[in-house]
Amino acid sequence: MSENKSKEKVVRKKRKNSKNYFTYDTEMAIVRYNNEPNPKIRSDIYRDEIHYPFFKLTENIIHTFKFYYTEVDNIEHLQHEVITFLLTKMYLFDPTNGAKAYSYFGTIVKNWLILYNNKNYKDRVKKAPVDDLYKDETYSYSLGDDKGIEKLSYFIDRYIKYVEDNFTKFFPKGNDAKVADAILELFRKRENIEIFNKKALYIYIREIMATNGLEVKTPKITKIASRLHNLFKDNYIYFLDTGYIEFQEE
Repeated sequence: MSENKSKEKVVRKKRKNSKNYFTYDTEMAIVRYNNEPNPKIRSDIYRDEIHYPFFKLTENIIHTFKFYYTEVDNIEHLQHEVITFLLTKMYLFDPTNGAKAYSYFGTIVKNWLILYNNKNYKDRVKKAPVDDLYKDETYSYSLGDDKGIEKLSYFIDRYIKYVEDNFTKFFPKGNDAKVADAILELFRKRENIEIFNKKALYIYIREIMATNGLEVKTPKITKIASRLHNLFKDNYIYFLDTGYIEFQEE
């Protein structure tokens, strides 16, 4: 077999195995769909030339960006919702503006899924204990070769600094900031604290406050601890899910 024939065979093989599902022909089909006044013809164009590219586009984006916080059990049901939304936006596509259909509709899909994913993510955060989420294999982010406990310790150090920098913002009333600082002292000395019984920790917090000449009641500690816990949990889950620390208020 000659060298040219061998090259031709390789080219044909590559073309045959190509996974380019959203082509220039797809873009032209969308243009024809938008310009076609006959509903029957529009339906045929969509069924024969557009539906499959939209299906693959949504499928690939969901799996590539791991949009898995969903209210439905079957990913195809989620795809159906996204595709239905795409249909409402098809008339806006105008190739004369320089837009490419693949990028244009891909952006629409990603934006829709980000909003959808974030909503379900927040619902999950509100319902799930942080300990359960920490054990969830979904959150597999690692810092180099560090283990899970080192990952948690890394986050805690950043969390402490963030709260310290925003004491007056989060706890503007009375001695609330001092109570919060006493609670954070448990985080700072976590490696030296062997007793994690809730009652013992509350006593420890009162002792810290007493050294500053202040007395604090259990309800006050509970209220501030809850605020700190929510701030910790929401941002820690985001860190586990994305690998980034970007603190936001709950």
